[in-house]
Amino acid sequence: MSNNIRSINTIIGRMASMGSAPAVFYNENSYSYSTFLNFVEEWENLISKKYKIGAGKVVSVLGDFSPQICALFFALMKKKTIIVPLTHIIKSEISELRNIAKVQYQFSFTNDHNWSFEDFNQRESNGLIAEFRERELPGLVVFTSGSTGEKKGILHDCERVMKKFVDKRVGWKTILFLMMDHFGGFNTFLSAFAYEGTAVCIDERKPESVCRVIEQSRADLLPTSPTFLNLLIASKCYSHFDLSSIKLITYGTEVMTESTLQKTREIFPDARIKQTYGLSELGVVHSKSKDDSSLMLKIGGSGFETKIIDNILWIRSSSNMIGYLNAENPIDSEGWMCTDDHVEVEGEYIKLIGRTNDLINVGGQKVFPSEIENILLQDSNIREATVFGVKHPLMGKIIHSKVSLFHHEERKDVSERLRKFCIKKLPKFKIPVKFIIEKESNQHNERFKKIRRFE
Repeated sequence: MSNNIRSINTIIGRMASMGSAPAVFYNENSYSYSTFLNFVEEWENLISKKYKIGAGKVVSVLGDFSPQICALFFALMKKKTIIVPLTHIIKSEISELRNIAKVQYQFSFTNDHNWSFEDFNQRESNGLIAEFRERELPGLVVFTSGSTGEKKGILHDCERVMKKFVDKRVGWKTILFLMMDHFGGFNTFLSAFAYEGTAVCIDERKPESVCRVIEQSRADLLPTSPTFLNLLIASKCYSHFDLSSIKLITYGTEVMTESTLQKTREIFPDARIKQTYGLSELGVVHSKSKDDSSLMLKIGGSGFETKIIDNILWIRSSSNMIGYLNAENPIDSEGWMCTDDHVEVEGEYIKLIGRTNDLINVGGQKVFPSEIENILLQDSNIREATVFGVKHPLMGKIIHSKVSLFHHEERKDVSERLRKFCIKKLPKFKIPVKFIIEKESNQHNERFKKIRRFE
């Protein structure tokens, strides 16, 4: 075994000791660790003997979590390749992303058993990846969301990422809800195996489908987003399935509203609800919620340092990225990165208020959408609410809101009622000027994060 991937080999050795314990749940079937590691070995043979893919090669994997894709990821790490996970939901962007990373080979999956291999005959190399190859370590490339411009490729050292999983913790039967082409999803995938748990793969991320798989697998950990939790609440499908196995719900990726948190606690009274925090550039930070009913969060711990400057969070991480493939590195000479997250501070805890690029400047007054959304969601007929800014010649921007309804109402009636309600709860400059009745699906993207830019 190679000494420079000591953490990866430690985790794989730990997995080998698990024998007949369940490693993966997929399509109502359970696969043991022994079977799973056989899959890993089969992929290793294909990679090296049939396809002649050596260390340092850039390999994309297109699909969604399944036993074979999970096994392929471990085989590619053992072979010290640079892994580029891609998903079908970004079909129109795949060519652009492959070009940023200069992908040489691709394994494409339509399901767990149907896959194909393609050699792109790519001779050009990304400069940062070329430098990273000299370390003889496996790499991981994920991409920023690109909501404010060109997508940025982020290069991570897989050995550095895996190192934090070497110390054993409690293993969970984990729903792989977060997608594999973003750092949070890949991190969840690694933790499920590293802590001797079970990775529960899902075929789609609709509330009913997720509830069904929870019932079938008896999963006990659901990592997700506030937007998905709100959709689950609105769907009411949780009442048709046995979700009593869930003992922990973790949420992150965006700001949670107090209304959604309270309703989630009512649906899962026996589950602990924990806020998480992470950035694709820095990794997933150790976190602790003040309590299940609080949005206050303590972050830091081993490998992470934090500081607050002008109410904006800065982090220094021992597991941060190598750098961007196509942009300047935002981490300063001392290792600090500005997260652009505005926070409120209460002792050793912080409350996330919103990102800098979500802030709406109304006549010089700063407005964060989550505060208004929390008020709107208190109305009994509002399923979902998304607040955003619209350019205005005098005020800079004014507030608009898209809302979706449980039951049909005329827009005029909805607008009048919500405006009167907001007047009681908010200062005038925070009250939406316009309410737009919209489909729920038009307020979030495929990753269940709110879309706030409609201009």
